[in-house]
Amino acid sequence: MTATTTAPIATTPARAARRPPARLRAWATRAPLLPALVFMIVVTQLPFVATLVISFFDWNALYPKARRFTGFDNYRQVLTDADLRHSVWTTLLLTVAVVLASLVLGLVLALLLDRRFRGRGVVRTLLIAPFLVVPVAAALLWKHVLYNPEYGLLNGLLHYVGGPQPDWISNTPLLAVEASLVWQWTPFMMLILLAGLQSRDQQQIEAARVDGASDWQIFRHLTLPHLRRYLELGALLASIYIVQNFDAVFTITSGGLGTANLPYTVYQSFYQAHENGLASAAGVLVVIGSIVIATFALRVVSSLFREEVSRA
Repeated sequence: MTATTTAPIATTPARAARRPPARLRAWATRAPLLPALVFMIVVTQLPFVATLVISFFDWNALYPKARRFTGFDNYRQVLTDADLRHSVWTTLLLTVAVVLASLVLGLVLALLLDRRFRGRGVVRTLLIAPFLVVPVAAALLWKHVLYNPEYGLLNGLLHYVGGPQPDWISNTPLLAVEASLVWQWTPFMMLILLAGLQSRDQQQIEAARVDGASDWQIFRHLTLPHLRRYLELGALLASIYIVQNFDAVFTITSGGLGTANLPYTVYQSFYQAHENGLASAAGVLVVIGSIVIATFALRVVSSLFREEVSRA
């Protein structure tokens, strides 16, 4: 038998001439995405550019003809005005308190749900439910069903045991807002951390148990280091939302009693004081802070994907 070899078919100059160039093929594959890209730019970027331009003007809506270019004066006022500085501090305090409390409670619930028990699916569904509630509806629920001093559930329980009847919103306004946000964001943290727990290397855990490691040692030296990326991701994603949160502050306290955060201050400056330039400057600062946090969040997500790919 004689082996026959087939010579490779050479590309003729005519066939090469008929093939579209690589740049044209690349644009052809991207073309279906162009309408979505244009829509996103029109809806998100153009309004932000307009807000950025307005932030450099002294622009009161009641006196539109008196507007004038002031440069960075609006930003200087946002950073130096006592009330605005207080709103920035309130935003930071609200964000840190809610994120830390949600992480701790979410971790505890995730550890409990990581164990097998009867009815685990029902319990998991019930625990996820608060995160699915519309933010305004959740704030109204806490304000009227729980916090109301006359018919609220909290005072009803205290009355049953003979306790005091405090006005929760008036006595602890910031804590009242934080509690409602913690209730809503704990399920989100629980889901992220539960996904992290279920992605652990079970063989490594079994080997540690065989070597005599206790549950606390396994959690401290194996589980917690494994969950570090998931803890960072949950904290960053929740921070992006809570920095921009407006619903809970507006609904529960209407920004009073020292609970006005930066988004609520933007609302007051724009809709009540009609200071378009000052409100735009404060809004730009909120966007910049959110972008900084989102950048770290994207890095954490990318590192998680790289770890999963390397593990596979």
